[in-house]
Amino acid sequence: MGKMKTPLTELLNIKYPIILAPMFLVSNEEMSIEAIKAGIAPCIPALNWRKDEQMRSGLKEIREKAGGPIGINLIVNKSNIHYKRQLATCVDMKVDFIITSLGSPEEVINQCKPHGIKVFCDVVDVAYAVKVEKLGADAVIAVNKEAGGHAGPMMSAELIPLLKSKINIPVISAGGVGDGAGIWKRINQDGAVGVSMGSIYIATPEAPVSEEYKQACVDYGADDIVLTTKISGSPCTVINTPYVQEVGTKQNWFEKFLSKNKKLKKYVKMLTFYKGMKSVEKAAFTSTYETVWCAGPSIEYTKAIRSVKEITEELVQQYHGVSSSEEKKKYAMENSVVRRN
Repeated sequence: MGKMKTPLTELLNIKYPIILAPMFLVSNEEMSIEAIKAGIAPCIPALNWRKDEQMRSGLKEIREKAGGPIGINLIVNKSNIHYKRQLATCVDMKVDFIITSLGSPEEVINQCKPHGIKVFCDVVDVAYAVKVEKLGADAVIAVNKEAGGHAGPMMSAELIPLLKSKINIPVISAGGVGDGAGIWKRINQDGAVGVSMGSIYIATPEAPVSEEYKQACVDYGADDIVLTTKISGSPCTVINTPYVQEVGTKQNWFEKFLSKNKKLKKYVKMLTFYKGMKSVEKAAFTSTYETVWCAGPSIEYTKAIRSVKEITEELVQQYHGVSSSEEKKKYAMENSVVRRN
C-alpha cells in the first residue's frame, strides 16, 4: 500500500497520517506496538499508568518492540494531580510527541521544546488555537462535535477551515472519522494534515478492556452515543446503555450547586472526575450492569472485533480507493474540456 504523505507524516515520520487517539483505560502498550508496526502513531493517556515505574516500563517496552513514534496525552489542569511527575517522565524518556488536554500547554511546550518533543494541543475554537500557536505549539488537534470523550461544539467542515484561516501551524482533525473516505475528506476537502482516531480501535484483540465493551462497540452505533456530565463534570460521550438511561446524563441540582461554589468547585471537580473515572474503569474491565462505556459516534463503522493492523490496512485501502476515484473524475473532466475545445 502506498504512503499518504502530509505534513503530519513528515512531523512524526510515519507512513500514514493517522494518530491512534489516546483513550482512557483503552490505550496500552500492545495497541501502541501494533499501531507503530502498521505505520501510524499511537498516543497513550499518561493516566493509564497508575505509577511512574509502570509508565517508564511501558514506554521502554514500546521502544524495544516497535521503535516509535510514541505520544503521551497529558491532562494539564488541576484535576490531574500527577501532571508534574508525568511531564517530567515524558521529558526524561524523550517521547516523540505530547497531546495536551483541558488546560494551558505553556509549561509543557517550554519543557519539551529544548528536547525536540513535539507538542500538539486539543482545541475546540479559534481563540484557543491562536493562543497555543503563540505559545509555540507544533500543531493543534481540532476536536469537533463528533469526537469521542470531550467533544467540541463545531463540525469538522466548519472548524478546520476556520482554524486554517487564523493559524499557520498544522491542523489535525479529531472526531467522526471511521473509514478511509472520512480520512480523505478531512485531508482533501476540510484541509487537515491528518486525523486522530480512537473509537474504531476499541473493538480490537489488543485492547485491554472487557469483551462486553468491545461487543458494545460492534452492536451500538452513532445514534446510541450521548453526552453525560456525570463522569468529569464536562460533557463526555458514552454509549447509551440501559444503565446510562437509568442514572441519567446530567448532574443533579446539588452537584451543579457545588460545582458553582467558588470555594468548593476545585475540589468538587476533582472528586467528580475521580468518581467518574472509577465507574468507567469498573465497566471497562468487568462484566457489570453498571456499564458506562466511553466511545464516539464513529463506532458506527465497527462491524466486528478486528486487529489494529487489519483496521489500519482497511482504512488505507479505502483512502486510496477514494483517491483513485477522485483522480479518475478529475482526468475525465479535464479530457472532456480538451475535447470540447
